[in-house]
Amino acid sequence: MDIIEPILAIAEKLYSLCEEVKANKKRCRRLAHRVSTLAGLVRAVKVHGFGTEPKQVRNGLENLKLTLESAEKVVKKYTSFSYLRRVAKAYDLGEEFSFLNERLNDAAQVLSLALQVEHRASIEKVFQEATRRREDEEDRQSDSLELRELLQSLAQESKGTNMMVDAVQKTADQTQRDVLDIKEILESLKKPHLHLQDIREIKPEELTYSVPTQPLMKCSHSELYKGTYNKFTVAIKRYSCPLCTCPSDLRSVFNKEVETMKRFESPNILRMFGICVEDENGPNPSFLIVMEYCEKGSLRQVLESNCNLPWERKMQMCLDAAQGLYRLHQSEEKFKVHGSIRSSSFLVAAGYRVKLGGFELAKTETSLQKNKSRRSSAFHYNSPQQLQNVNHPYDKACEIYSFGIVLWETATRDVPFKDCTTPSQIFQKVYVEKVMEPLPTDCPKKLKELINACRSFEPFLRPTAGVLVDMLLKMVEED
Repeated sequence: MDIIEPILAIAEKLYSLCEEVKANKKRCRRLAHRVSTLAGLVRAVKVHGFGTEPKQVRNGLENLKLTLESAEKVVKKYTSFSYLRRVAKAYDLGEEFSFLNERLNDAAQVLSLALQVEHRASIEKVFQEATRRREDEEDRQSDSLELRELLQSLAQESKGTNMMVDAVQKTADQTQRDVLDIKEILESLKKPHLHLQDIREIKPEELTYSVPTQPLMKCSHSELYKGTYNKFTVAIKRYSCPLCTCPSDLRSVFNKEVETMKRFESPNILRMFGICVEDENGPNPSFLIVMEYCEKGSLRQVLESNCNLPWERKMQMCLDAAQGLYRLHQSEEKFKVHGSIRSSSFLVAAGYRVKLGGFELAKTETSLQKNKSRRSSAFHYNSPQQLQNVNHPYDKACEIYSFGIVLWETATRDVPFKDCTTPSQIFQKVYVEKVMEPLPTDCPKKLKELINACRSFEPFLRPTAGVLVDMLLKMVEED
């Protein structure tokens, strides 16, 4: 029970902080309301005990404490920065609310194991998924409108102030920078946003790209081009000699898959825009998949480049990648896994923002490509259990091990087990000798511990994707 009082203390701090914020007010107060509901459940656990699954409930409480600590740091930013920086950050941090609310939902589900029926009803009322997502979208729209109005007001005030401070050059320069910052944020608010785009069939005239311009990438079954769609720069995968040549069959597979894909929408999962059929009534129709364009390529390509990656940037990239994996793991499909986690599965957009790719519209893509196998022989990422038994069920613990290798790659910028060329050599190293490749001596201690935990030999010692994000978020905020 020693974990309960610290949780309630953090919850109390959050209530106060949420009343002091100057932007994203509705999302902050919604967060406070959900925390309040959970605090009531924690008090019920204090009275009634840990129920029939005490270890699971205690673990859930420890994870909840981590999540609340992250929430406190996020909300505190709105009250500790200078006014202008607080407003600017409020817009940038909007996506973090989504993660925090998902983690609170995870905690609610775990705590329900220790609660009576009447308490479970209160969880369902507050955390019911459809209601939660509707409320979050309404709050986002309201906060965005309020932020736009606030920034426009500040822009006018700054413009007037700028005319009166020419005599004081330092103040004038700062005011000018403030005006430019506000204008930049206002412009970003006006632009269309990725998460508001429907996944749908796209008409050929809505796409702009050049064929036969040299493709960005080419393989046995497709070519990848850069183009534009609805003012977004997009990547367009064009299939050569597709297995499926019937547009109606492709649409049938695609339409079934769209609803599933909507569950995985996240800033850290590669955005899919849809499919397109060109020259449908001709003798050789072309089939395209349109997706978000990531200008820096794969994570592997970035790590092999000469770009500067200080530890602060590496930790943020690790956090982005973990958030993408978490969004996949905590989906409605309770056992949803990626199945092929490696550094080439992650793509890197502008600002070194990392996004999980390689599984979107997988059924649609499989129906088009001749080579149906989606798994490669990248045994460097296989967990000890998979190496020991090829029939070992692939689960989330296996995937966390693979992700641990990706984190190691990000920290070292090296190739895992590069001297091993066969599965038997990897087996000897990982399963028999229990080798864990070393991390750089200057790797931050907490990051090193987390990467090693992901690479633990025993599956039960590896953290979940949610805990990964909690801990990485804490590292990034403390940095």
